[in-house]
Order: sequence, then C-alpha cells, then structure tokens
Amino acid sequence: MAKPKRRYVCQACGGVSTRWQGQCPDCAEWNTLAEDVPQTAFSAKHDLSTGGRPIHFTPLDKPGEIPKRRPSGIAEFDRALGGGFVPGSAILMGGDPGIGKSTLLLQVSAHVANSGGLSVYVSGEEAAGQVRLRADRLGLTKAPIQLAAATSVRDILTTLGMMDPPALLVIDSIQTMHSDQIEGAPGTVSQVRGCAFELIRYAKENGVTLVLVGHVTKDGTIAGPRVLEHMVDVVMSFEGERSHQYRILRSLKNRFGPVDEIGVFAMEGAGLAEVGNPSLLFLSGREEEMAGSAVFPAMEGTRPVLVEIQALIVRLQSGATPRRAVVGWDSGRMSMLLAVLEARCGLNFSTCEVYLNVAGGYRLSDPAADLAVAAALVSALGDKPLPKDAVWFGEVSLAGEIRPVAHGSIRQRESAKLGFNRAFGPSGGPPPEKGLRFSGLAMLPNLVDHILSDA
Repeated sequence: MAKPKRRYVCQACGGVSTRWQGQCPDCAEWNTLAEDVPQTAFSAKHDLSTGGRPIHFTPLDKPGEIPKRRPSGIAEFDRALGGGFVPGSAILMGGDPGIGKSTLLLQVSAHVANSGGLSVYVSGEEAAGQVRLRADRLGLTKAPIQLAAATSVRDILTTLGMMDPPALLVIDSIQTMHSDQIEGAPGTVSQVRGCAFELIRYAKENGVTLVLVGHVTKDGTIAGPRVLEHMVDVVMSFEGERSHQYRILRSLKNRFGPVDEIGVFAMEGAGLAEVGNPSLLFLSGREEEMAGSAVFPAMEGTRPVLVEIQALIVRLQSGATPRRAVVGWDSGRMSMLLAVLEARCGLNFSTCEVYLNVAGGYRLSDPAADLAVAAALVSALGDKPLPKDAVWFGEVSLAGEIRPVAHGSIRQRESAKLGFNRAFGPSGGPPPEKGLRFSGLAMLPNLVDHILSDA
C-alpha cells in the first residue's frame, strides 16, 4: 500500500501545499499552514483488510418516492427556495451583519413549529434569553420552538440523537460552531469545514432540513472555505441597505429549483413583512415627470420587477475634472455606455459630472438595463422628461445597436399590469401585450432623436 502523501492546509484561506512553509503562498499569511492528517486509509484494489464495507448501487430508473416539499409559511421565502423546504437538504444563508437573517429564520422556525413540525433553533452567538427578547418583539413567544444556545457540534448532535429528528434545524451561525476532534479556533477553515460536514451528514441521514447562517466578508462573500458552498444544496444571500426598509432574499445556488429567484421583504417593527408586489414598492413616489428618470422592467429569475433608474448631469466649468458615481449598477458598464453615446451619437459628457442611481437600494445586473440607463442619461443631458407611462429595456452593443433580450413578453405583461401604456425596446421583438403600445428601436441614435426631438 502506498504511503499517504502529506499535505498542509492554510487555516486562513484553505490553500493546500505539499510542504510546510512559514508563509502561505496563496494568501501570504504567516504561520497558518497546518498538517492535514488523513482520517482514513485507502486500500489497493480488492484489498478489504482495512475494514471498509461495500456500497450498494441503485439504478436510476428504479421507482421511488419523491420527497415532498414542506412550505415555510412565508410565501416570499418559498419563492426564493423554489417552492419550499426539501427534506434532507442543507441551506446556507449569508448576509451583512444586522440585515435581518436571524429575524427571518426565527419567523420561519415559528411558522414550521406552528404547523406541526418540530423546529430546533440553535444559537451560537446569543444566549437563549436574548433570542426570547427578539421573539417577544416579533410576537412569537407562543411558538413551540425548541431553543438552545450551544457551540459544540458533538453536544448538539448527541442531543438531537436522543429525540425525534426535527423538520427544521437552524444553526446560527456556522462560524461559531466547533468540534473538539479538530484543532483550531471556531471560524477557522478546518473547523467550519468539519462542523458543516457533520451537520450536513446528520441532515441527509435523517431527512432534516438544515439551515446554516454564514458570516460574510467585507466584500460580501461568505466567510470560510469555498468548499462550504459546494457542500450545501442551496446558497442564499440576504441583501439590502440598512437605511432602506427593503430586504431581498436571493438564491445563488439551488439544486432543487431555479437560481436567481428573489423574495422581497420590508423591515417593520414587528419583523420582516412580505412584499407581494415589489414593483409598486420600488416605483413609489413617482408623481411628476422629471428629466433623467426611466422605468426598467428587470427580471429576477422568473419574476419581473419594475425599478426606477435616475440620472443627473451637472455641467462643469472648464478645467474641472468630471466625476462619475453609480449606485446599484456596474460603474464599468456605465462608462462603456457613455463612450458609446459619445462615439455613436455625438453627445458630449466629457465636461459633465454624471450620477446614476437605482431607486430603493435595488441592485441591477440585467444587461437589458442598458437602454433604460441610456434613456435616463440622454433625458438628463437634454433636460427632457421621459414619458411617465413608458418603460425601456434592451441591450446596447459597442456599435450602438439595440439588441434583443430574454423574456420580452413577460416584461411587457408586468408593465401593462401596473398601468404603463408604452414600451421601448429592440426592434423585431415579441408582439406587444394588449393595452401596451410597443416602439422598436434599432440603433442608439434612434433613441437620442426620439428623446431630444421637439415633436
């Protein structure tokens, strides 16, 4: 039998090295490499002396019972999950501190417990009394949730083994958990990986829905080893600005449903409330026509959401350096769009400060927003208000072409449902919806002529 090779794992970033070094070659941290001793020995072919047991294979076409989803009791949460909890699944939820992760999961746990399912909530960051204070504020003190404050994975799994498997198990958070069988402080790469593996294995073997709360770094990614996101079935991000009341639950990975689905919530005094029609929320306050304001029908998964894009152009005196500021959109894409407007349409932004904002703290990644951003910029530059009853969508190429985008019919249907009468988009697109007049635009100069014309 071949001698197992030694390897050394960085406790800060999870990088692997074949020899010990004082400095990690990946993250440049000092004295973080520790030897990763293999827990099992692998035998040569046909050698069963190591105590391994054979596994049993099952054909793919074997009839079997498909597990039924369990509703969480919150429709927006179920939408982001793809229809509800799948028994035996592991869910990782990340988000900025204070965004409302614990509040949302406490509400979900209460709904599951009130519907007859056993719900267990384990807090590693707060004492049981602190969680009860939050439950009292949310009006959930009568919910039959099994609450515990613990950080030892061995103690948690031993206790769970002495009772019936719960329908929902919430661990808040995985970075506070530790195992006495693994060296390192809680939150290190080895501890997070080992504790998550033990909890996920328990959930898979007993058909328990496991929710792990994860901390995030300063750039918004989930802290800990990247392998953690591969181990779980669903990765969710809870987003929002503390200054705004809106919160968006976004699905980044989902083995049981579509990705990029969102659930929208509003933070209120009694907790997080569902927002059934987020378009009305993001468009609130648009009373009068104003230059630089354009409405864009965005797509989040299968859900259309109408948002307002605002642009402001400030002309500077000669010699001053213009500023570019973007909130809620990609700054590099705005720079590209400004270059196309100057090169293809003859507009001059070089002596102007340009400010762009997506209203309501919403963040856009849909390339179909190009046309709406261009319309807002041209409107602000020429001080010409856009039609209040119009929406804009389409992708702009470097040649100034307005190209088709996906889900044009769904975007138009949502716009017509909310009272919009006109839509501007790529020419040759889907047929217009009933009650909506569609205007096709082939090139970006057509858009500029339409907005800046006196007609």
